[in-house]
Parts: sequence; structure tokens; C-alpha cells
Amino acid sequence: MRLPAILIALLSAAPAAAATPEQRLSAAGLLLPAANAPIGLYVPAARVGKLLFLAGHTECPIKATGTLGVTMTVAQGKANAASVALCMLATLKAELGELSRVKRVVRVMGLVNAAPDFTDHPAVMNGFSEVMVTAFGDAGKAPRTAAGAASLPRGIPVEVEAIVELK
Repeated sequence: MRLPAILIALLSAAPAAAATPEQRLSAAGLLLPAANAPIGLYVPAARVGKLLFLAGHTECPIKATGTLGVTMTVAQGKANAASVALCMLATLKAELGELSRVKRVVRVMGLVNAAPDFTDHPAVMNGFSEVMVTAFGDAGKAPRTAAGAASLPRGIPVEVEAIVELK
């Protein structure tokens, strides 16, 4: 008996669902960079019970500078936000040893260095969220704020902080 194509696709996708976040990222062609060292007097993460609070993150290492709506397009900002997500995942891995210790992303706060009339902050932040969903599936979807900032440290385009729940 031949299985319908949809069943074959679902059955072949089953092992991917059981894959680790690192394997899902790798399958998507995404590599974790080395985590950035803090550039001020703070720690990159602090654990309180089963919650891990992550400090504001940039891309690792910082390469891009710019202002959305002035020197950067939405597509460039979205790509930078995706790089920020990879940096945050690198911090998580450094803190936890493996990303599979994350139960879910609880909260995300994204700041976008933007011109006063720029209004596509959510589209920029989708780059971050898409990487988290790639790593953690539905557990990577979180309540999120995407806000504009008149400036960010060192002229970076995107800074993101988050809270994750641990297993």
C-alpha cells in the first residue's frame, strides 16, 4: 500500500520535531557566533528560579551601525535583528550548556534605532522572532514589544532583551 504524499511528508518531518534547537538552527543554515562580552558593568544573564533574564543584546560581534528609515532599510534591520537573536542564543548556550534547557521564551523587548517618522519596528523585530521560532518552535513565540529609540549604544540598529523559562 502506498502512503499519500502528505503522510510521507509528515512522517519524514517527525524526526526534525524531536531535534535539538542547535540541530534546527543548523538545518536552517544558522550558526551561533561566539557570545559578546559585556561592554559595561552588567552581566549578560541572571537566573531567578526557573527564569533567565537576558540583558540587552546586539549582534556578535557588532558589525552594523545605522538608523532605520535613514541609513538602513527594513530588510537590513530585520537581518540585523536575526543576528541579534543568534547572539542571544549564543549567550543562552554559554549560560546553560545546551539550548534544549529552554522551556520557552517568555518576553521580548526590542529597541530599534529609528528615525522619528519610522513606523515598521515590528517588521524589523520579526527577524529576531523568526530565529527564536526556528530554534524553539512555538515555544519561541513570545509577547513582544518593538519600540523606537532615538539612539542606541555605539550606533547599533537593534538591541533586544528577553526572559526565558528554563526546564
